[in-house]
Amino acid sequence: MPRLRQVPRAEAASEVLKYYDALFPGRDPVAEPGTATGTPGNWWTVFALQPAIFSHATAHFAMFGMFADSSISKLDPAIREIGILRAGFAAGSQFVFSQHCKAGRKNGVSDAKIAAIPHWAVADVWTPLERAVLAYTDCLVYDGGRTPDGVFDALKALMSDEDILELTYHVCGYNLHATMCRALRLEYDDVPERIEEVPMPDGPGVQANRDTENWAGRAWSKPA
Repeated sequence: MPRLRQVPRAEAASEVLKYYDALFPGRDPVAEPGTATGTPGNWWTVFALQPAIFSHATAHFAMFGMFADSSISKLDPAIREIGILRAGFAAGSQFVFSQHCKAGRKNGVSDAKIAAIPHWAVADVWTPLERAVLAYTDCLVYDGGRTPDGVFDALKALMSDEDILELTYHVCGYNLHATMCRALRLEYDDVPERIEEVPMPDGPGVQANRDTENWAGRAWSKPA
């Protein structure tokens, strides 16, 4: 379950109800969750806690996707989706990555390129522009925006300033969404922490192994 309260239809603000009606027609998304793409839909019901934040986030989506105004964005949608896909993967968000696999295919990104997103640097499926976009995305997500001149120069040689600004906005926006989804355990990022101590097993021979490990540790720590 999400870590924050979800907003039922009866409590939703008017600007939120527009999206509830489109995504959950005739249903309360809290009582009857699920969207047409198979997601629980709790991104929408949690973000609805703050209508101003909900409106700000959905205004970004209006640049593309199911609620898009096609006159707003001039960026090649395949390039946009490659950047968002890598951002979702790099930020560790199953939700962002999975959803944009679908969006990528819809916008002309091949299955071979989607499969190569995790290991893009050693894959031979990319155009020079796509490689520059992927390198830049890694700078934005992994390095917090610190971008070497060589990466930016390669990007600028192949894209307009307007498109670079838009790409930067989308990648950073989806890095934000990936981070929030993981922190609040929304959608496919509602998973337990997997980095934890694994207990030692019990059974015949285990104590002897423990004694050996303890002895080795003491021997290693003795001063010369």
